[in-house]
Amino acid sequence: MTKEQEITCIICPIGCKIIVQSDGTTAEAITGHRCKQGIIYAQTEALDPRRMLTSSILVHNGTWPLVSVKTIKSIPKEKIFSALKEIQKTVVDAPIKRGDVLIHNVAHLYIDIVATKTISIKKK
Repeated sequence: MTKEQEITCIICPIGCKIIVQSDGTTAEAITGHRCKQGIIYAQTEALDPRRMLTSSILVHNGTWPLVSVKTIKSIPKEKIFSALKEIQKTVVDAPIKRGDVLIHNVAHLYIDIVATKTISIKKK
């Protein structure tokens, strides 16, 4: 069964309204694009939408109470809430260096969560 989906391309400022007709596993027709990047974006968005995830994790004994974090690569859109639940349960101890892996294999995706900020230990 073919379904039709309208996707607004975000690759460039034009914002083409791209129509993707797909059977859920392959794109059968893509129209409305003005460039090759639009085709690739629309096909990916229709068949396997992914997002970079950014959030924050609680820090124990740090100069800041939270450390900003992100996934090392984009994750499937339908797994975002599973990953966020895991992030919400996590508390890390200072010190933390930018780039430290704080959660390995988040939501069983083989994707890590890394710190995007350095947090020192709170002085007493």
